[in-house]
Amino acid sequence: MSAVEGPAGELAAAREALWHAVRHGDERAARGAALTALDGGASAEDVLLDVVAAVQRTIGAEWAANRMTVAQEHAATAIDDHVVSAVAAHPAAAVPEERRGRITVTCVDGEWHALPARLLAEVLRLRGWHVDDIGSQVPVRHLLDHLHRTGPDAVALSSSLPVRLPTAHATVVGCQAAGVPVLAGGAGFGADGRFARLLGADVWAPDARAAADRLAGGPPRLHPLDAHRPVDDLPEAARREHALLVRDRADLVRRTLGGLRDRFPALGERTGSPQQQSLAEDVARTVDFLAAAVYTGDDPVFTEFTAWLVDILAARGAPAGLVPAAVDLLGEQLAGRARAPAVLGAARRALDGRDAA
Repeated sequence: MSAVEGPAGELAAAREALWHAVRHGDERAARGAALTALDGGASAEDVLLDVVAAVQRTIGAEWAANRMTVAQEHAATAIDDHVVSAVAAHPAAAVPEERRGRITVTCVDGEWHALPARLLAEVLRLRGWHVDDIGSQVPVRHLLDHLHRTGPDAVALSSSLPVRLPTAHATVVGCQAAGVPVLAGGAGFGADGRFARLLGADVWAPDARAAADRLAGGPPRLHPLDAHRPVDDLPEAARREHALLVRDRADLVRRTLGGLRDRFPALGERTGSPQQQSLAEDVARTVDFLAAAVYTGDDPVFTEFTAWLVDILAARGAPAGLVPAAVDLLGEQLAGRARAPAVLGAARRALDGRDAA
């Protein structure tokens, strides 16, 4: 029994029980934790956002600390997703008879973190919206076709990673051209929503509850298509350089991996091993974040990622100095580019500052 009484205690007990269940792969117990909270009087929205979403954040933190494998993280996330379905089917999750309007909920194409959008979709249903939850991996052209067929009042666009911002830009513009305003949300748009504003989204919300509250007053006002967007002020050269980074991604990853093996001979001992594959993914992700920083003109996109990657690799026992070396190797390859050297230089200085602290 939770030491805290009342609704907060119910939710705390449910979080503890759900975390224990997903950590041990027990889907039946996971469902039971959520349903017990609902039977005890907790609202469906609170269970979704203060229990399921909270446990999902713990899952991510445990993976980052190397206390969960990728497979364990995926299994735990799948259980959380099934718990969302169980909550949605409970009588406490009955939707109001009076509907507010229609919302399409989707992820930026290429985004694989679909659970935040799923949670938002369920919360909006609870708030009386007709929701089309079309999930992740939906190309922009198919999203636009859906909008023309269904005529929603707004699109709720979710992104967890800023590497998808160029695609998010095309999505925002396409939706608005179809006459549908866009509510952007998720960590990919920045903790302060700066990238939502950069791309010209009609409104931004930091989380599902805030998004539902924002929509409580009705759909956001659609910005005129000819309205100024801050992204329009970025030099065309940045977009061209981004395109070159995307084009050259495979070569940059291959050469950087080769350079890392030369500098850290132990890395080359088990070519094709899971550790090698993981390193290749990390280098590819590094190039992707560099490209996003170039596209947005926002150095912290890359600087913050490299700091995060240092912590992730340290938790996995990788050689110290791996991330600074990768930044240096990319700098050597991209020395003639207009923006990339400055972005890489800012990250390198930040990494040096961490070492000196």
